[in-house]
Formats: sequence, structure tokens, C-alpha cells
Amino acid sequence: MAARTPASPSYCTTGSTWLHPLSQLLGIPLDQVNFVACQLFALLTAFWFRIYLHPGKASPVVRHAMATILGIYFAVFCFGWYSIHLFVLVLMSYGVMVTASASNIHRYSFFVSMGYLTICHISRVYIFHYGVLSTDFSGPLMIATQKITTLAFQVHDGLGRRAEDLSPEQHRLAVKVKPSFLEYLSYLLNFMSIIAGPGNNFKDYVAFIEGRHIHMKLLEVNWKQLGFHNFPEPSPTRAVIQKLCLTLMSLLLFLTLTKSFPVTFLVDDWFVHKANFLTRLSYLYIVMQAAKPKYYFAWTLADAVHNAAGFGFSGIDEDGNFCWDLLSNLNIWKIETATSFKMYLENWNIQTSTWLKCVCYERVPQYPTVLTFVLSALWHGVYPGYYFTFLTGVPVTLAARAVRSNFRHRFLSSKALKCVYDVVTWAATQLAVSYIAAPFVLLAVEPTISLYKSMYFSLHIISLLIILFLPIKPRHAPRQPQTLNSVHKKAN
Repeated sequence: MAARTPASPSYCTTGSTWLHPLSQLLGIPLDQVNFVACQLFALLTAFWFRIYLHPGKASPVVRHAMATILGIYFAVFCFGWYSIHLFVLVLMSYGVMVTASASNIHRYSFFVSMGYLTICHISRVYIFHYGVLSTDFSGPLMIATQKITTLAFQVHDGLGRRAEDLSPEQHRLAVKVKPSFLEYLSYLLNFMSIIAGPGNNFKDYVAFIEGRHIHMKLLEVNWKQLGFHNFPEPSPTRAVIQKLCLTLMSLLLFLTLTKSFPVTFLVDDWFVHKANFLTRLSYLYIVMQAAKPKYYFAWTLADAVHNAAGFGFSGIDEDGNFCWDLLSNLNIWKIETATSFKMYLENWNIQTSTWLKCVCYERVPQYPTVLTFVLSALWHGVYPGYYFTFLTGVPVTLAARAVRSNFRHRFLSSKALKCVYDVVTWAATQLAVSYIAAPFVLLAVEPTISLYKSMYFSLHIISLLIILFLPIKPRHAPRQPQTLNSVHKKAN
């Protein structure tokens, strides 16, 4: 039976109602107010954590414990009794971690975590019937699933595989000792990532808690060549301020642009039956652009929270500037200027793409692209719109590869031709992404079919024709990452 729709959206929450007066004053649903309040409090807490619980002042046990306690409080504040799902998933997964053998730990952890997440996704669809959940508890579950499976695969790499069979990246991130219960809880439930992520690697997180995170990155740089005699002390303040400014801009765009161009217009009678094709295509692009700021806001703010705590340092750039983008989930400039579908995907939801590569793309023996898209759809949920999006993405990806491999080299002989190629491929990429992503926000089958019929299934047909008649030229580099063994053979 569907849940009864409340009279006012501001009452729609299973979390705390302390901020209900503010929700009514702003006219914003209470669950959204709770989310923003938690993230802002997490930002302030992160500064306190970095200064007063600095590794030089507090032991790793204290830092782990405090990060976990605060994270649990945030989860209960935002989601109320729904947070039980998160705690159950974490406890079950830790049971698998300590009981499963190293050779099977990745399989059992994957099926337990993805299975529980899928059950929760299914319950949301049947209970709420495609409505936008008043308290969407699936977000923390999705982040936890990423971390659980990533850690399980890295433990498998460290304890269940030979070092020479690992790629350099797998070898670097391999975990050779199973985490303690406190380390496991802290990694999955810490206050920095429990609400909005992003996912990260266990070794990086433990190094941050123990105070080795920045030092490890600094050791990778030859400071004498840059004129330094001692290690500098990189501060995250500038990076945090820049990201907060970007967060504020994203919030303003969300409150104006998103509300001015609602996605529901894509299935409006006038849009579907009366508007001409170019009008539909233009409005589709505008609507999907207007849907982005909420993701820019949430992910950039989450990144700033981690940086404020001192986590996320990635080294220095070519100009000698300190970089704090280890955990960044998107690169807005590269997204908006992407000239290929691959470039767009590489800069959108970066940590999720890294997770998919780690647990699926690099490890499956056949059909890596198809299976990666399927896993991504399953991880997002069971709404049919997700599957329309990700399964449409498969032929588009293959078609884009075919076009690029057959034509790009023809436009590299002059700057003018290269500029023309970039402009055309930019427009094609942005429109293609809008076409592919529309079902992701429409969710249900009927509006998705209605939209695609109004667009004459154009991109589906074009992609299939390209795949059929335009061969994909083989890449020079193999898809599978090199193992340490192959690297050693080449070196010798």
C-alpha cells in the first residue's frame, strides 16, 4: 500500500523535526533542510576535528571513535529510524569481513551489500510508487555499499592474490590486514561522508586518521627541485573557500534555474505533441542543465567537508600549487566543455566511476562496458528510468568510440579543423548526455517512452546505425591494466 501523501511537503521526514519552523519559513521540505544543516554542521565540525583532534594531539583510536559517533548522530538526525538499515548493512558486512576467506571475501561482500541495497531500493518503489521519497535513506546505503565492496576487493587483493598478478594501482591499494571493528565503523560511518559521500579508499582514510595522509603525498614530490629544503605545510583553507563559493553558486542556480525549468515539462502535452523537434531538443538540453546544480551543490559541499578536516590532499600540480582534489566527485569545467562522452563520464561522479572500474570493469572477463553500465543502474536503484539511461548509454558509448577512432585524426592537421571538430563534438556530447540522462530524472516507463517517442528515438537509431556500419578500430593499449609481473618483464 502506498504511503499517504502528507498535506505539506515540509512534514515529509522520518528524521528530526527540530528545524521544522525554519522549513516552513523558507518553504523548503524539512528533509532537505536537515540535509543542509547536517552538512554545514559537519563543515564546522571538520575544522574542529582538524585543529583540536589533530593526529599530534589525539590518538587514532580517539579520532576513529569521534568520527564514528558524530556520523551515527548525523544519520539518525537526518533519517530517523530509517538509519537502522545503514547500521544493519554495516554490521552484516563486517560479519562477512571477519568470517569469509580471503579468496571469497570480495564475492560474499558484494552479494550481501548489493543484495541488501537492492531490497531497500525495491521496497522504496513499491511503497512510494515513483514518488520522490520524503526521506531518501538510500543515499547513505549506496555510499556504504561502495566502501564495503571496495574494501572487500582490496582485502582480497592483499590477502588472496599474488602480488605479481596485481596492477600497480591494485598493489598500491591492497589491504594486507583485515580492519578492526572500530576502523571498519569509522571508515563506513564517519561524519564526513555518511550523508553525501564520496567513497574513498580504506588505506587513504586510515592514513588520514593516523596523520600520514599528507606526508605520504609529499614524499612523492622532489621538493629540492622546487627550491624547498623541508616539507611545506599545506593548508586546506583556500581550497575549502573556493569550494564553498562554488557551493553557494550551485545553490543559487538550484533555487532559480531548476525551479524555472521543471523536468515535468518534458512530458507536457504541448511539448510532446505540438512543439517542433528543434524546440524539444533545445528544451531537453535546458531542462537537463537545470537539473545539475543540486548535484554540484551536494558533491562540492561534501568535498569541502573532507578538506576542512584535512582529508583529500592529492599532491601538487604542474605550477607547484597544492591540490585538494583526491576525493572530488566532479570537475564542472570539464563536464560543461566535454567534447566526448568518455570525457563527460570521467568527470561526472568521479568516485563512483572509480568504484565501478575497481569492482567491475577491470575484473570481468567479458563485456566490461555492458556489465559496468548494468551494475551502475542496479546500484542506483530499480526505477525503470535508470535502466533506460544506462542501457541507452551502452550503444552511445560504442558509437562514440567508433566515430572518434574513424574521424578524429582527420581533423588534427590544422587548428581550424580541430576547432570545428571540438565545437561539433561538444554540441553532440551535451545533447547526447541530455537525451540519455532524461529517463534518470523521469524514473517511470510511461513518461520515458513518451519523451523518446517525441524525439523519434533518434539517438538510439543513429547509434545503432553507426555501430552496424562503422567499425571500431582497435586501441593500441589493452583494456586490462598491466600487472606488476608484466611491468617487470618490460623493465627487464
